[in-house]
Amino acid sequence: MNKIIILKNKIFLFLLLVTLCTKAQISTLDNYNQVWKTQSNNSSESMSLGGGDIGANVWVEKGDLYFYFSRSGTFDEHNTLLKLGRVKVSLSPNPFKDNEGFKQELQLKGGYITVSQNGTSVKLWVDVFNPVIHVDVNSKVPTEMKVAYESWRYKNRDSKGKANNANSYKWAPQGDIVTYKDSISFEGNSVQFYHRNRANTVFDVTVKQQKMESVKDQMLNPIANLTFGGQLFGSNLKANGTYNGIYQDTDFRGFQLSSVKLAKKHEFQIQLHTNQSTDATLWKKELQKQFLAYKKVANKAEKNTIAWWNKFWNRSFIYTQKAKSDKDSVYQIGQNYQLFRYMLGCNAYGKYPTKFNGGLFTVDPVHTNKELNFTPDFRNWGGGTMTAQNQRLVYFPMAKSGDFDMMKSQLDYYLSLQKNAELRSEVYWKHGGASFTEQLENFGLPNPAEYDWKRPADYDPGMEYNAWLEYEWDTVFEFCQMMLQQKQYANEDIRKYNPFIMSCIRFFDEHYLYLAKNRGRKTLDGNGHLVLFPGSAAETYKMTNNANSTISALRTITEQFLLLSQNELSKEDLAYLQGFQTRIPPLNFREFDGHKTLAPAKTWERINNSEVPQLYPVYPWGIYGIGKSDLQTALNTWKYDTDALKFRSHVGWKQDNIFAARLGLTEEAAKYNLLKMANSERRFPAFWGPGFDWVPDHNWGGAGMIGMQEMLLQTNGDVIYIFPAWPAAWDVHFKLHAPKNTTVEVKMEKGKVTFLNVFPKEREKDIINLLGKSLTEKSNLK
Repeated sequence: MNKIIILKNKIFLFLLLVTLCTKAQISTLDNYNQVWKTQSNNSSESMSLGGGDIGANVWVEKGDLYFYFSRSGTFDEHNTLLKLGRVKVSLSPNPFKDNEGFKQELQLKGGYITVSQNGTSVKLWVDVFNPVIHVDVNSKVPTEMKVAYESWRYKNRDSKGKANNANSYKWAPQGDIVTYKDSISFEGNSVQFYHRNRANTVFDVTVKQQKMESVKDQMLNPIANLTFGGQLFGSNLKANGTYNGIYQDTDFRGFQLSSVKLAKKHEFQIQLHTNQSTDATLWKKELQKQFLAYKKVANKAEKNTIAWWNKFWNRSFIYTQKAKSDKDSVYQIGQNYQLFRYMLGCNAYGKYPTKFNGGLFTVDPVHTNKELNFTPDFRNWGGGTMTAQNQRLVYFPMAKSGDFDMMKSQLDYYLSLQKNAELRSEVYWKHGGASFTEQLENFGLPNPAEYDWKRPADYDPGMEYNAWLEYEWDTVFEFCQMMLQQKQYANEDIRKYNPFIMSCIRFFDEHYLYLAKNRGRKTLDGNGHLVLFPGSAAETYKMTNNANSTISALRTITEQFLLLSQNELSKEDLAYLQGFQTRIPPLNFREFDGHKTLAPAKTWERINNSEVPQLYPVYPWGIYGIGKSDLQTALNTWKYDTDALKFRSHVGWKQDNIFAARLGLTEEAAKYNLLKMANSERRFPAFWGPGFDWVPDHNWGGAGMIGMQEMLLQTNGDVIYIFPAWPAAWDVHFKLHAPKNTTVEVKMEKGKVTFLNVFPKEREKDIINLLGKSLTEKSNLK
């Protein structure tokens, strides 16, 4: 076994050396378009498409065009994130009867997909500004078109066993769980479909379970009476009956429209609508109003959508060398950075954030795990459950990519739950502050399965009875950091977030004073600091005393909050924060073979997972890094900490690629980012996973984006470091964002910077080029 490992390492190092030593031209965005010359075997070989808050998986199979389509926020009674359906398009005479001359292409610049063969072209695009999917067909000869809306929710379906991992009940369903059928019907020459939630949902079950009924009327309930769906129609289509079938083990019913007459041009659209109302008829009325309103803007919709995507690509990019072969790993990381950013852009304006476990692009689960022969609605780790340590990796890269408008979905999601989180503190402990847990339902309470139904009768009802998640509530601060980045990077007005950040800080202060009072007479330690016990360093080090990850979060957020928002805070809030700073305990250290390292915490009782929170002071908190004091301690932690070494990996949410880049370790950063951002095992290269979660694994892609950004650009105060961990032999052209409304565009070829454009111009003096610098030179920067 050891010989095999040594051989694999030698092969990897050889390939890395070849990559480093070979020169190639730099790609442009068009080089990253996905072009397929053969049809697909099934939905797992689909291509991403989307815009606004809609995602679709597009593929051609056995001569027919298919796509699944999804929308942000379509949660059912059990908090399953339901897909909206599948569409099948058939043309006669069939231009897609074989692979000869077949071409399917994702055109990144315009954000659309074309499928062409034998003189026929189909264009699929999604309106960024309105919830509408468009399909346009052009052919040299008149054709007949049949369009079918296919649904597996044409009937009620029992959800049993592992199928409940797609909803909030997971392994602990309370009674029989039924995915209720949708309402689907022909409305004239169109197909209308929608799902309407019952009034009683998993929200009601969870509130009762967690003893929050006394304040239930004050709580946000986002899923009761939620109605979502849409209507499919076209100018030359008529109703043509229904049919039944089976696709990938799941039976379905098709509602077919067919062309009224043969034509060289066909088109259809799907308009989507979501509302929440006790009036069941209101959804249909609002959908009809939407039809009328869209007619007024439809003629400019495509032009406006293409312009949005053009602007999206112009504001940020990382282009690496052109491909020298199919296995060119440096080309792949550039390609997949762009592809994954495109996938994030498809939910730019969703009411809900992009889910880490598949986003809007999941397909039939049998293609991820053959044993999971469930419906296309399935994904592991739930639909309405947000896991903070995963979600943060999806949204952190948006700061340096300048996608501040896209961060609002995640940040405003938390903002909407502030009241419910504060009610938790009030009901359970009679103190202030917002109590957010690591795994969070979309109504702000812990997931009911993770909370656990089989609890000791006298156990604190505010606590999750869970070995992984107990006392892990510091992860909300990473979203506080993103809120502050809105001002730090883009100078946006963040006053609406100030009360939220204050409430999160106040919870930690008041709760750990509360716990200390319950233990004894004194509320602070001998040095006047909070005693953060019991705590948690991620899900890994449990029952911690003064976890470094928590201390780093409290220290960094309080400092940045005071710096960025002092003019908007009251004198009382300023005085409180300054006093709170004095109560934050110092970081903890330990030694390995005489080398000083960052410790996970002062003490802990057990290890439960495989995260490396001892390096969180490096990332995300930035207390240690290039140009900052005592970098050697952080480097020692990377090099000597036995847990850090044991847990090291590129898979899923693992952050070793980011840590290495932040520490200026060029060779290690190159290694782990090449592994992280290499092509997936699926046809669409950015469909990674499942990793620890599901396909496509969005925290895998997000961590990869962050790692590449950190290799290229880091900041320390006003100083901007370029190429802090990027190999000089990897030609690259990038444009990234930095604090103070700054953009940095650089082209590096053959080890030399050939183009540099910094905006605003006066920030150019803050640039320090670290290309080719040794670790010693980086360590000596002050």
